[in-house]
Amino acid sequence: MGAQLRVYRQKIKSAQTTKKITRAMELISASRIQKAQARVAASTPYARAITRAVSAVATYSNVDHVLTTEPEKIERAAIVIFSSDRGLAGAFNSNVLKESEQLAELLRGQGKDVVYFLIGRKANAYFTFRRRAFERVWTGGTDAPEFETAKEIADAVLESFLRDASDGGVDEIHVVYNRFVNMLTQVPEVVRLLPLEVVEGVEEPGEHEILPLYEFEPDVETVLDSLLPVYIESRIFNAMLQSAASKHAATQKAMKSASDNADKLIRDYTRLANNARQSEITQQISEIVGGADALASSR
Repeated sequence: MGAQLRVYRQKIKSAQTTKKITRAMELISASRIQKAQARVAASTPYARAITRAVSAVATYSNVDHVLTTEPEKIERAAIVIFSSDRGLAGAFNSNVLKESEQLAELLRGQGKDVVYFLIGRKANAYFTFRRRAFERVWTGGTDAPEFETAKEIADAVLESFLRDASDGGVDEIHVVYNRFVNMLTQVPEVVRLLPLEVVEGVEEPGEHEILPLYEFEPDVETVLDSLLPVYIESRIFNAMLQSAASKHAATQKAMKSASDNADKLIRDYTRLANNARQSEITQQISEIVGGADALASSR
């Protein structure tokens, strides 16, 4: 009984230590999520405005630009995967990797070759462990994304898009990331970044609706050449911010669940330890009473 009691007490101590760690990580994520949410809220309107502006230029001009024109045949497609540098975030990374695998399977079914650009150590580890090829990888800073990193990623994918497919370039670019909905919900999102999907002017105007009039200075080509890099950078930076906020929320939720499980283990082992202690006391009393009866009967 004594050995069993020591085992239960050791397990209680281990569960208490685990709870301290998970509780601390939960509080850290809770403190970071507010700033991450604020950065997402500040970035999203700008990204939408840039997308609308580029779409307007593409819609209300008669110029065929390489970044807005759908190619006749798409041979290679790129997938940019946004993961995290650290784990302990529940299904955060597995969801985005699963979504990217489904997208890759769909693209291959359409006869397209798929290449990958990876953000985060978890995506890098996933591809490295399976010995799968990828073009480039960026690690570090996924918890607090910097715009310089987003610009570097945008330059890399844009350079690959502008190259011919026969020279190792790609004909379209997709991004896969976790979109932050709220503290409990983070949804894997797939967006085709290039060629640009027109989001303005796709519907017929209403009876009393007047189409906007646009005048481009100095000319449409120059406006597109200036807007499109900004568009790519803003969308990628917004995806990084969405992914960071989603990761902090997922970590907080996972660590709270781990702390609750540690509490349950502590309660269960405490009850077992109390039962073992009670059994030990009962046995000791029985031995004392039995010894006393033996002495009394021997007289």
